[in-house]
Amino acid sequence: MHGSAARSRPLVTGVAPARSSRPSNLTMSDAELPTRPPVVLIANDQEWSARSIESILGPSGYAVLRAYTGQQALDLARSTQPDLVILDERMSDIRGTDVCRLLRDDPRFGAHTPVLITTADSADRDQVLAAYGAGAWDFFALPFDGEALLLKIGTYVRAKREVDRVRDQSLLDELTGLYNMRGLARRAREIGAEAFRHRNALACVAIAADQEPAAYSPAVMEELAERVVEHLGRVMRRVGRGSDAIGRMGQTEFAIIAPATETDGAMRLVERLQRVVDDTPLHLGGESRPIRIRAGYCAVPDYTESSVDAVEMLLRAASALRTLRTEGRGGVRSYDEVSVSIGR
Repeated sequence: MHGSAARSRPLVTGVAPARSSRPSNLTMSDAELPTRPPVVLIANDQEWSARSIESILGPSGYAVLRAYTGQQALDLARSTQPDLVILDERMSDIRGTDVCRLLRDDPRFGAHTPVLITTADSADRDQVLAAYGAGAWDFFALPFDGEALLLKIGTYVRAKREVDRVRDQSLLDELTGLYNMRGLARRAREIGAEAFRHRNALACVAIAADQEPAAYSPAVMEELAERVVEHLGRVMRRVGRGSDAIGRMGQTEFAIIAPATETDGAMRLVERLQRVVDDTPLHLGGESRPIRIRAGYCAVPDYTESSVDAVEMLLRAASALRTLRTEGRGGVRSYDEVSVSIGR
């Protein structure tokens, strides 16, 4: 029976001891234990079955989050980014298979995060296939073999964390597919070396959307921010030249490292970007949302005579952009204008 008392309880977070009295073959070894315990989200409104899973995870070094409905599972999975999710198939509001499918379709939830689905009933072939079709990594019926489950979970979590490690070392931003800050810094050094060899000009331009938060509700603003980032990422791809390095510097900031580009060229780049943004409006909530951009840049006519390297130029462009944002202004500003203003 699905207990109504369990469904009405608040969410509970439990962090178990890192050491275990269980045999060592069931737990993570000291070498495998990460700096923070792996987080497992259990979504189940049947208290006895949820506790039976928690009882083998806790002593083995896992932190356990609890959800009692499918909606709670969705909210927690999106906000906490657990290392593994275990869903009961028969929750009171949303079936586990449907929760899994919703998570797989949600860009806020890691596509490589393992999701397991459990059932207290006898599972038929159609249920198993439906679970796998929804993106579950495993499907099993209760009661379960605790030793086998723990070994599986350990394997799944290690696989997920290895993907996390590789992603963190990647040079690309996951949301936009452009360079991340690490990638931008590497490309800045490479492009700077080329500009030095050929005595070329070089420009770094930092760009962000100029939005009016008061114009929309908080809920719309949250969705708008993410949509604007995706939209600007696509526009940047269209505007950039093959020789440019384009990336995402921060939550809402982008950058272009443009070889053979002086001050006038940097200004034209921003103007061209604004034209393309104007020609491809963002549609959200059935409305067309106008976007204005602001930009900061740092440019030198001959890189061999520059007193700073390309990475520092990138940071100076970002500094000029942030000065505009702090002052609440739009438009374009060079780092030289910012440094002169500070020096006065």
